[in-house]
Amino acid sequence: MEFFRIRKDIPFMRHALVFNIISLVTFLAAVFFLVHKGLHFSIEFTGGTLLEVSYAQAPDLDKLRRQMEADGFTDTQVQNFGTSRDVLIRVPLSKDAETSKVGERVMASLTRVPAGTQSAGAGATAAAVPTLKRVEFVGPQVGKELASDGALALLLVVCGIVLYLAMRFEWRFAVSAIIANLHDVVIILGFFALFQWEFSLPVLAAVLAVLGYSVNESVVVFDRVRETFKKKRGLTTPQVLDHAITSTISRTIITHGCTQMMVTSMLIFGGPALHYFALALTIGILFGIYSSVLVASPLVMWMGVSREQFIQVKVEKQEAVV
Repeated sequence: MEFFRIRKDIPFMRHALVFNIISLVTFLAAVFFLVHKGLHFSIEFTGGTLLEVSYAQAPDLDKLRRQMEADGFTDTQVQNFGTSRDVLIRVPLSKDAETSKVGERVMASLTRVPAGTQSAGAGATAAAVPTLKRVEFVGPQVGKELASDGALALLLVVCGIVLYLAMRFEWRFAVSAIIANLHDVVIILGFFALFQWEFSLPVLAAVLAVLGYSVNESVVVFDRVRETFKKKRGLTTPQVLDHAITSTISRTIITHGCTQMMVTSMLIFGGPALHYFALALTIGILFGIYSSVLVASPLVMWMGVSREQFIQVKVEKQEAVV
């Protein structure tokens, strides 16, 4: 399916060095922020207590945060969850506090705040009484296991992608695609490190989804490269890559555009629960298009891909002369 067709091939490979320099600078910046600022892990990884409370009226989150800080709860995350009347509170693990009593202490702190949107009075005080809906505790050992399992999942996905591309195409395509895909992952993590967005299990799922999504785009381009090598014998390798990318632009716009519309709806209307998940997907989709087309293809060219690797030359057997 094509939304439009470009008659003349766009000379992407002419500017391949510029594109890859931009990617390298972006990649190094992401690594810098990861090393110097690090990721802001959620309590699924670090351990802690999670509480979900509900109010009759929408509470003032700033008042809740100030009261909890005054009661000794530092680095506590307070945000709406679902509706403006529901509040999700994440309390990080503390060595000094008894984990079994954290929930009780948090509820006691919340009841001290007349946090309704109503004016002061009896109605405001009544509206500020929270109702505990659930409380969960994640131990540090569980957090370490989740982190190690997440890293293992990422490693298995990478190995699977390399094996798949090596079997379907050729090792040069596998190496270039995995470099481009890891480039996307590191940039996503770099954004989360730079802005100190919370890195949670849904975000990890988004990172794994981006890996699969980016390799799909690479496969489409690489398949067109192989097809062009076989059909158009007079083109050089850069011209083949330009033709393959240009001929798949329409498909790229349709596929990624439709996906991004769905992700944008989650980003806007999904609430806090899906916000960072959708944000990670958005970054991954945008950089995935760039890397699959403008990073992976030049790498394949520089690694020496050629027509002879896809066309088997038939050697005629000569009969012995007696």
